[in-house]
Amino acid sequence: MSKDKSARIPTPQPVRGTQDMLGDFADRFAYVVETFERVRRLYGFKRVEVPVIEPTAVFARSLGETTDVVSKEMYSFEDRGGEGITLRPEFTAGIARAYVTNGWQQFAPLKVATHGPLFRYERPQKGRYRQFHQLDAEVLGSDSPLADAELLVFADQLLKELGISEGVTLTLNTLGDAASRDAWRAALVEHFEGHRGDLSEDSLARLDKNPLRILDSKDPKDRPIADGAPDIDAFLTSEAQDFFGAVTAGLDAAGVAWERNARLVRGLDYYRHTAFEFVTDRLGAQGTVLGGGRYDGLIENLGGPPTPAVGWAAGIERLAMLLADDIIDNRLDAVIAVEDDSQLALAMRALAVLRSSGFATEIVASGSPRKRFDKAAKIPAHALISVGTRDGAPHINIRGGSDRAKQAEAVVRAL
Repeated sequence: MSKDKSARIPTPQPVRGTQDMLGDFADRFAYVVETFERVRRLYGFKRVEVPVIEPTAVFARSLGETTDVVSKEMYSFEDRGGEGITLRPEFTAGIARAYVTNGWQQFAPLKVATHGPLFRYERPQKGRYRQFHQLDAEVLGSDSPLADAELLVFADQLLKELGISEGVTLTLNTLGDAASRDAWRAALVEHFEGHRGDLSEDSLARLDKNPLRILDSKDPKDRPIADGAPDIDAFLTSEAQDFFGAVTAGLDAAGVAWERNARLVRGLDYYRHTAFEFVTDRLGAQGTVLGGGRYDGLIENLGGPPTPAVGWAAGIERLAMLLADDIIDNRLDAVIAVEDDSQLALAMRALAVLRSSGFATEIVASGSPRKRFDKAAKIPAHALISVGTRDGAPHINIRGGSDRAKQAEAVVRAL
């Protein structure tokens, strides 16, 4: 039986919750990363790289076995050697693991930053994907409130450099030290136990494992009960009050605006003191564009020595969505049209000199010579350079009035 040549092999489709990027959004994505790289250098944060895959235990210990990320959203599998492996759902745990296993304690306090892809199996929605990308900054080995303040000032400057700080608010809370948090947790359990019969199913499950998370509940049944729960302020030790005061004083001194949100929490027990989110209403329901906090107990959970640490992460896709429409200039610096093939060598020399001098340049040297100028003119560029002959001699004509065009002209005229 002959094969039907008209039958087409079906093209594999992308995995749901992933995306291909080309053109404008890819440029926006790159702009966010480039700005982050520039600002993190200003603050002395070293570039760090950690593996995309880690032993599953790294995230189970750091995120908590009962969290949705671990129980429902991680991409986990056994490799051929039978070891449990997970695609990283966040950066902090892998960086904390690397801090312990590589002996980076010798560099404490260590300021590091990174960016790259992360993976969570969750419902895709605006600005949220199953393979998504984050910026991440951490300070490990410092118990100073100035580390918290510096990270927040870093984040604030990043948003300003990206041009998206308008309409974004820094919300801030303290979770206190261990004594403060334990006392508050006990009071919350007592409060929620008194309303056990009225809580949602999810909050009932959290009551035994993670009662602070009930304060985050979006279920209408839970909101009146959560809103009536005691605040942390009544349980703060004097040391915890002083720590929070030093963080806010640092922000005030740096001119960073902030608002207190006494309901902002982090459910896992290793979080201490500062918790924060930069929020906006410009992304619909997903209002957080950057968030983090102090996690003084995490490295100990991973088998390391007691180590104070604080950090934040931000979704690159969400930041890219907030950029102004005109923030990316996609124009080339110059485009060269070769109108006479006898001058191709001159055009190639001009192309090489422009590029080596830092000018983004393309060349149009194929097709009908008579149509090359019109083809080049359709390419967005500061300078349009035509190379041909006039009166039997090589001739270069340059059009464009911007400063960048004038700079490119000076380079070409020097040939």
